[in-house]
Amino acid sequence: MLDIVKMLEEKRAHARLGGGQKRIDAQHAKGKLTARERLEVLLDEDSFEEFDMFVEHRSTDFGMANQKIPGDGVVTGHGTINGRLVFVYSQDFTVFGGSLSEAHAEKICKIMDQAMKVGAPVIGMNDSGGARIQEGVAALGGYAEVFQRNVMASGVIPQLSLIMGPCAGGAVYSPAITDFIFMVKDTSYMFVTGPDVVKTVTHEEVTQEELGGARTHSTRSGVADMAFENDIDALLQVRRMMDFIPSSNREKPPSRPTADPADRPEMSLDSLVPENPNKPYDIKELIHKVVDEGDFFEIQPDYAGNIVIGFGRMNGSPVGFVANQPMVLAGCLDIDSSRKAARFVRFCDAFNIPIVTFVDVPGFLPGTTQEYGGIIKHGAKLLYAYAEATVPKVTLITRKAYGGAYDVMASKHLRGDVNYAWPQAEIAVMGAKGAVEIIFRQDIGNAEKIEARTQEYADKFANPFVASSRGYVDEVIRPHNTRRRLIKALGMLRNKQLENPWKKHGNIPL
Repeated sequence: MLDIVKMLEEKRAHARLGGGQKRIDAQHAKGKLTARERLEVLLDEDSFEEFDMFVEHRSTDFGMANQKIPGDGVVTGHGTINGRLVFVYSQDFTVFGGSLSEAHAEKICKIMDQAMKVGAPVIGMNDSGGARIQEGVAALGGYAEVFQRNVMASGVIPQLSLIMGPCAGGAVYSPAITDFIFMVKDTSYMFVTGPDVVKTVTHEEVTQEELGGARTHSTRSGVADMAFENDIDALLQVRRMMDFIPSSNREKPPSRPTADPADRPEMSLDSLVPENPNKPYDIKELIHKVVDEGDFFEIQPDYAGNIVIGFGRMNGSPVGFVANQPMVLAGCLDIDSSRKAARFVRFCDAFNIPIVTFVDVPGFLPGTTQEYGGIIKHGAKLLYAYAEATVPKVTLITRKAYGGAYDVMASKHLRGDVNYAWPQAEIAVMGAKGAVEIIFRQDIGNAEKIEARTQEYADKFANPFVASSRGYVDEVIRPHNTRRRLIKALGMLRNKQLENPWKKHGNIPL
C-alpha cells in the first residue's frame, strides 16, 4: 500500500510540473502565469478539485509515442468563486505548446458535460498553439466536440473565456460562442489566420498584436469584451463579474445585502442634463449615482462608446444596464453599438437579469458607411433582443428619444414594463428644426415663419407629456428620485411572468 501511495504522489508531482521547470521559467519570462497558477488566483483557496490529472494522448505517429506528459496540456476540474461552484479548464502552454489533442478535448468536454448536468458556469483559460498537428483530423474532431457543447450550453449556463496566450485557427471559435471574452494585453492574441498566411494571401504585413491582440479586439473588432494589463488583473476581474450572474438559467442572480438606502435621493441629477439640448453629458455619471455604492462593472468600455453596457446592483440585486452615451456620436445608434447592446440584452434575458435602459438617442447614425454596412439588419438585432426579452424591463428617457431609435430602445411598444421620463425628455419623430423644414417646406425662405413654427413644434413635442397622455410613458419623474423609482419598479416586477409563443427558435436578423 505504501508503495502505491508513493507512486501516486510521484505521478501527481510529475503532472503538476507540466512541461518541466525550464518551460515554466520561459512562461514566467513572458509575463504569464502557468495553467495551475491561474487556477490558484481565480478560485477560492483550496477549492480546486482536479479531473483527469493522468490522462495522456494516444498518438503514436511522428515520435509522439515517446512523448507523453500526464494531463496532456490542459488542467480541468471544478472549484468555487466566492463560495459558488464553477467548472474550469486551463490550457498549459508548457506541455506541447498547449496544443489540443483528442484526449485534451475529451477532458474539456467532460467538465462541460458535468457543468450542464449540475447547472454551473464554465470558465476556460486559453493558451494554446492550436490543433496538435501530429494527430491530424482527430484533433480537429476534438475542436468540433467542444464547439457542439458550447452551442448546447449557450443560454443554459454562463460561459466565460480568458485568452491568456495564443488562440488561433479553429481554436478561436469556442471563445467566440461563449458569453464573454477577456484578453490580456501584449501576451494574448486571437486570429483565424496568422500574419504569415495574411502576408502570403493578401500581401499585407501585420504583427500578431496588430492582427489579433487584446487592443485590436477590445477597441476595433469588438470580439473581446475586456482587455487587462496582466493575468492576475484579468482573473480577479472574472471573480468580480461572477458575483453579478447566476449559475444557470434556472436561478436568479445572486443578491447581497447593501447599506446604500433604496430611497437615497441624488440632488446632483437634477442638473445632469444641460439646458442646451445639443450639449453632451456623461451618462455613466447617472449609472454610478443610482447603483448600489456606485459599483458599476462596465462591459466593452473601449468599443462602440456611443452605448454603455454593464452590470450593477439595485437594492442588492444585480441589474443589466444599457444606456446611450451622448458624449460619443451624440448617443446615436450605429452598427457596432446595436450589436454590442443586442448581445448584452440577450445575455441578461437568458439568465434572468432585469434590464434598466437609459435613453438619450437622437436616432440612427446616417451615412453610406452605415447603410452599406447593413445598419438596417444590425439595428434590427437590438430591436429583436428587446422585443424578445421576458425579464423585467425598466426604461428611463433622460432627454432625446427620436424616431425609430425611440422604438428600439426598450419602448413601451416592445413590452417595456415600466417606462419613465425626466421632465426635459423629448419624444418625437425627429428634432423640431428638421420636422419643421419638412412640414413647412414652402416657408423655408422665411426665417421668421420657420423660427415660429420651430418653437410651436418644440412646445408641442419637446416634452414627455404627449407620450405620457397616450400611456407610452408611465410617469414623469424628478431626476433626483431616479434611484428610488427604479428600485420600486424592479421590486414590483420581481415575480413577473411572461412567456413567448412556443417555437423551435426565432430567426434573429444575424
